[in-house]
Amino acid sequence: MNYKKVGIYSILGVLFFLPVTFLLFLYPATHNYTPLDIVNENVFDLEGFTSRGEDKILLQDHITVLSFLGSTPMERLTVASNLKELVYDKFKGFKKFQVVLLVPKGSEADAETLRKEISLYQDLRFLHVVYGTPELIKVVFNSLKHNETLDTTLASDNVFIIDKDLNQRGRIDDRTDNEIEKNAEVYGLNAYNCIEVATIKNKMSEDLRIVFTEYRQKRKGEFNTDTRRASDIKSSDEKN
Repeated sequence: MNYKKVGIYSILGVLFFLPVTFLLFLYPATHNYTPLDIVNENVFDLEGFTSRGEDKILLQDHITVLSFLGSTPMERLTVASNLKELVYDKFKGFKKFQVVLLVPKGSEADAETLRKEISLYQDLRFLHVVYGTPELIKVVFNSLKHNETLDTTLASDNVFIIDKDLNQRGRIDDRTDNEIEKNAEVYGLNAYNCIEVATIKNKMSEDLRIVFTEYRQKRKGEFNTDTRRASDIKSSDEKN
């Protein structure tokens, strides 16, 4: 028996079947995932806001990460840098993805300084600084589901995921497996603290990938799972 040939064929067999086996394991995971919950509907769009470009920046028909930088944007440099490095750089290649930073009118110079600070001469075509009156910014924020209010400069460390249909996405139940086993009280996740790197890396990145997967499957006609809504869960609880 030619053991050398047997060894070569064995290695070739492993190299061929290993990727196939990996794809077989991956296939159920991508087709039977749990869609990201809708925690709030009818988010106010950015009508009445302006940007430095000619194109009007809107939330409708985009998957948006929405941030409130306030009237002193440079004081939120950590928030903007984390968004750029941990979110924008990772997802900027996805269709209809954008990061929108809301800033009150009158703070344009400070906002442009911040934009240059985080750009490092890189492509920021899908990262938009959008300006509005304090009243409009409050209207947008109040149309979101949130646990913390804006500060006196109209800023927040929290950022929000908004889908193409102006739904706010998040987690109705954000308990860990250990907390579920202990029957801990249910709590949700409506926004992502952009100062906490672990939250952005471990939760927000995963949640964004789920939203992109959902819309990709919708385009292909493969999406057949209803996305949970907070209102549906509440109605169910009330009936029970």
